Amino acid sequence: MNLLTPSVNHLLDLWLDEDLGRGDLTAAATHNDFCSANWTAKHKGVFCGGEVVKHLFKRLDQSVHIDLLLKDGELFAANQKILKLHGPASSLLAGERSALNIAMHLSGIATTTAKLVAELKGTGVQLADTRKTTPGLRIFEKYAIRCGGGINHRLGLDDAAMIKENHIECAGNISSAVRAVRTKAPWTSKIIVEAETPQQAIEAVIAGADGVLLDEIPPEVLHRLVPQLRTISSTKKHNGESKPIVLEASGINPMNLKAYAATGIDLISTSAPISRSHWIDLSMRIETSHQKDSE
Repeated sequence: MNLLTPSVNHLLDLWLDEDLGRGDLTAAATHNDFCSANWTAKHKGVFCGGEVVKHLFKRLDQSVHIDLLLKDGELFAANQKILKLHGPASSLLAGERSALNIAMHLSGIATTTAKLVAELKGTGVQLADTRKTTPGLRIFEKYAIRCGGGINHRLGLDDAAMIKENHIECAGNISSAVRAVRTKAPWTSKIIVEAETPQQAIEAVIAGADGVLLDEIPPEVLHRLVPQLRTISSTKKHNGESKPIVLEASGINPMNLKAYAATGIDLISTSAPISRSHWIDLSMRIETSHQKDSE
């Protein structure tokens, strides 16, 4: 995922502007001396946000140097040093809060994702995110999902078409909805149908959907339904070849991951890593010549 786009740079500038406003009133206390600073983790977790922090400080002050002691996606222990910074004290402190906030938030998401991915180890089922993200932070939160070992679902409405209950209601039925979207969308686009019942799932496969999102359908039902859907899919032809279907479970309790993984689905999508994660506490401490002289 590219974090070096004009839109991302614009977001970083907005974060800095939000905190700095007309200028940091406490900057005068620093005398603008060059100094170093360390980031330390107060709890264990999976690190995420180093690359974002690096770009953030560069937007603030090109003279700031950052040494990442961990890569995004790597584990850290409590009290472990995460990164080092060197530059004008005023710049380090001006960017401190915005940088720590995003890194703590993203590390929390990556840590929660890693725990859920570990539950699926050996099942062949992947964990995907959703569009239930914080407005303005989606690209970063989805990046954190990847750092935790998950995969990304569509980034936005223009990535793929997902026909949900309201679309079906407007179109009249699933077949009509799929046909309407297929007529308008680029041929490279995928069409996913959210099915709330086995009957809807079967209709979606027959209609030619590329994927079916099986929403809140219990594992005991999926054990019977998944083989049936794959059989129907194998009879569908596209350019003379059978068209495999991607089957996804959603709307599930994260505590039941293994039960769903055993049904033969391809992936599980959940908002839990974003909506239920907690920030990982990180802190920054300045090292000055005064501190070193006293040691």
